[in-house]
Amino acid sequence: MTRTTNARIAGFAFLLYIAAGVAGMVLFGRATSGEGIAAKLASIAQHVTDVRVSIVLSLLTCFTALVLAVTLYGITRDQDPDLAMLALTCRVGEGVLSAIFVLATLGLLWLGTAAGSNAPDAAQALGAFLLKVQGWSTMIGATFFAVGSMLFSYLMLRGRMILVALAWLGVLASVLLVVGLPGQLVGFFTRPVFGLIWLPMLAFEVTIALWLLIKGVATPAT
Repeated sequence: MTRTTNARIAGFAFLLYIAAGVAGMVLFGRATSGEGIAAKLASIAQHVTDVRVSIVLSLLTCFTALVLAVTLYGITRDQDPDLAMLALTCRVGEGVLSAIFVLATLGLLWLGTAAGSNAPDAAQALGAFLLKVQGWSTMIGATFFAVGSMLFSYLMLRGRMILVALAWLGVLASVLLVVGLPGQLVGFFTRPVFGLIWLPMLAFEVTIALWLLIKGVATPAT
């Protein structure tokens, strides 16, 4: 594919990734409302459709991450093929790790809808574990995402392929996540405080999506 085609596909993929990811989180959050594991499993049983749709949306984000990996690699490989390949593998790793989230969600759906003789033993303990697995896989996958984003943004900055200020925003937003995500994973940061560090990345991804769709990318500077 040409650089222009890669840029257009990447721009659309950025928007699709954000829309599907946010929608999936909202649906799953609504389906797991309640205090305690028993209440969450009961809520899942009452919102089966929401959980199923969130699973489909999560799968969509997995494949969208792979599309972004390939198209952004196609855009940046002429600048530095080794760094571009490392960034590609990070985004591929993000997509694969996100599939673990899907598996955990399927397990929660099974627990929430099991009844009578089909109900597994220690359902609450297993449900609590699956919720933890979801959180852990999300944090680890997001770390791979942040490293890949940092490298791709750096290559676009170095090659002056997009607006310099926008490329710098991508680099700084990614570095913030690269530092913060492992901290949250091991318990250094609380969720309310941690959520704020995603705002620069959200601003970057929405802006670069529109930029790639409208402007495309410039030829890498030597």
